[in-house]
Amino acid sequence: MCTAATYLTRDFYFGRTLDYDFSYGEELAVTPRNYPFLFRQADPLLHHHAIIGIAHIEAGIPLFYDGMNEKGLCMAGLNFVGNAVYHSSISGMDNIAGFEFIPWLLGQCASVKEARRRLERLNLTDEAFRAGLPVAQLHWMIADREEAIVVEAVREGLMVYDNPAGVMTNNPPFPEQLFNLNNFMSLSPKEPSNHFSSKLDLQTYSRGMGAIGLPGDLSSQSRFVRAAFTRLNSQSGPSEEESVSQFFHILGSVEQQRGCCQLENGKYDVTIYTSCCNASKGIYYYTSYDNSQISAVDLHRCDLNSGGLIRFPLTAGQHIFWQN
Repeated sequence: MCTAATYLTRDFYFGRTLDYDFSYGEELAVTPRNYPFLFRQADPLLHHHAIIGIAHIEAGIPLFYDGMNEKGLCMAGLNFVGNAVYHSSISGMDNIAGFEFIPWLLGQCASVKEARRRLERLNLTDEAFRAGLPVAQLHWMIADREEAIVVEAVREGLMVYDNPAGVMTNNPPFPEQLFNLNNFMSLSPKEPSNHFSSKLDLQTYSRGMGAIGLPGDLSSQSRFVRAAFTRLNSQSGPSEEESVSQFFHILGSVEQQRGCCQLENGKYDVTIYTSCCNASKGIYYYTSYDNSQISAVDLHRCDLNSGGLIRFPLTAGQHIFWQN
């Protein structure tokens, strides 16, 4: 239960919410240019673009949930349960496990245009990282300043879709999500006019009535509509502070509060973290459920020519600025 989005002011921004009922102990990870990526079936990447993103570190290896590279290409994997279909290895293809996909692509590609060429030979395999760590059923959003695409491995094969809405959630598959926006074309940030009947003197009685009908529930299809409407109508000044603040407000429209989405195990989905990457400058901003203060790591302040994994534990606990 997650949402990803892009945003463009003077710089290009990309981020996501991670909505789940428990944490794997995520960290902010940087893989410098000489950090060795060793893949199960593909040739290793011993020298590559530096990457920063949120990851679960398993046996010293970052399993990225999302990330951006030093060239400004961004990528996030979101749950796609019930629709994702991976395959065994195929001769003549680039056979990449799902947990390898983000570093494999961000390590080599500087743009969506380059990523499209890599995807032509890609086969996402059903190989697990290890026993006890199941294969995650995901689809991915890939974006740069110029364009965004969605990649879905389904029964019919690997599908690549243009993403003019600039957002992605979970199910159903992306073409259905995009088509569903047709049902909401009458929504507007402006005050509505009376199209009901000229025989009735209908008038607005509150601000915001142009968006009546915008879904407010937490389902992935409703979050897609709400995030797309918010993003596409969002207005921000060009400064870094204004842009970052606005991006967090965009994703704040779909955040999940503890208690509102109860699961069968008695637990609740919550927005574990929200990220905002300034892909133009290489800065990764984030908040967490228990810390709404924005934290940041600048990729270019790290030693990007080293070969070791750089780790930043996520800041914990609410940070309150006392004014008296």
